[in-house]
Amino acid sequence: MRIRGRVVVVTGASSGIGRATALAFAEHKAGAVVLAARREDALEDLAREVRKAGARTMVVPVDVTDEAAVRELADRAVEEFGRVDVWVNDAAVAVYGSVEELPLQDVRRVLDVDVLGYLHGIRAVLPLMRDRGEGVIVNIASVLSVIPVPYGAPYSMAKAAVLSLAGSVRSELRLEGQKGIHVVSVLPTTVDTPFFHQAGNHTGRRLLAMPPVNAPQRVADAVVDAVRHPRPEIPVGSGAGSLLRAARKHPEKTARAIARHVDTQHLSRRHGAAPTSGNLHRPSPVAADAAVQGGWHGRTRTRVRGVVLAAAAVGGGLAVRHALAG
Repeated sequence: MRIRGRVVVVTGASSGIGRATALAFAEHKAGAVVLAARREDALEDLAREVRKAGARTMVVPVDVTDEAAVRELADRAVEEFGRVDVWVNDAAVAVYGSVEELPLQDVRRVLDVDVLGYLHGIRAVLPLMRDRGEGVIVNIASVLSVIPVPYGAPYSMAKAAVLSLAGSVRSELRLEGQKGIHVVSVLPTTVDTPFFHQAGNHTGRRLLAMPPVNAPQRVADAVVDAVRHPRPEIPVGSGAGSLLRAARKHPEKTARAIARHVDTQHLSRRHGAAPTSGNLHRPSPVAADAAVQGGWHGRTRTRVRGVVLAAAAVGGGLAVRHALAG
């Protein structure tokens, strides 16, 4: 699908990957980019950038856990711009902690946003796309859709569900004979966004972006490419493809290696952290949390010895060593 003139809806557009993606579509000459997230002030700021890039836009504050509100988002996009060609499900939250100690209300919130929020988006836009016989739905998943990690069970669970959801929808469309509607899962590795500053944390240790860290613009470019050339899964970032292949071929060995990497690189051993639910239940009021980047670029080339050694253990070590070197 060509990008020029298309109408794109992006959820989770207030920061990080969503914000970068909205800007990328505007820069690639999309006709209109509809911006959705909880923080209206951040969306209004982004809208000015989108207009400056040459696209029309509309701001729709929405919590994706509210299905009626998500349906209204889709309806408003059609009322204003005539149709929806592309829908990007990006709104996501996370909470970290041991399975036994995580507050259950925080776990439920992650699943509500990261799974049901995506389902609500698909249910809202699919009838609109079916009427026209074309469209692309892009779900921002993660390599953690396939690789479970310690202390991140809610997020891993959610992203695994997102991958399965996309596969189920593709199967249903195939049985209907719908060849013009595509559902794509983008699976990035760690991305330099405010995500880790905003996440809930009950580990007692400061959260760090697990290296190697990739620029959010790299993921945004992959989303644009996913619309141009849809395919079921698109790994993005240093080592993504190699890690996914290793995880699917040697799941236990890969999981053990990643677990060690999480313990040494994702959770600080020097800095503690008080328990917090982060932005799970209310948007972050911090202005910097509405940015594209999270200030983790210094970890792009951090040495990742644990995963390098693990890669050799699961075979295909050369490819993974090269990828994880950044």
